[in-house]
Amino acid sequence: MLTLQLRKLEADKIVKRTIYAEVPPRVEYELTAIGLELRPIINELESWGVKHKNLLGEF
Repeated sequence: MLTLQLRKLEADKIVKRTIYAEVPPRVEYELTAIGLELRPIINELESWGVKHKNLLGEF
């Protein structure tokens, strides 16, 4: 599931994937310039989560 989400984000140019030819294989993901534009939105989602943490934890 995580791999599918990361591949979709990569296809949408939100993250960049770098593959290293190592053993064991290593892959790194980083936000692209487009992805970095989402920072204010991500920060607001984090604030919302912190604010509602106790309520959300009840489920």
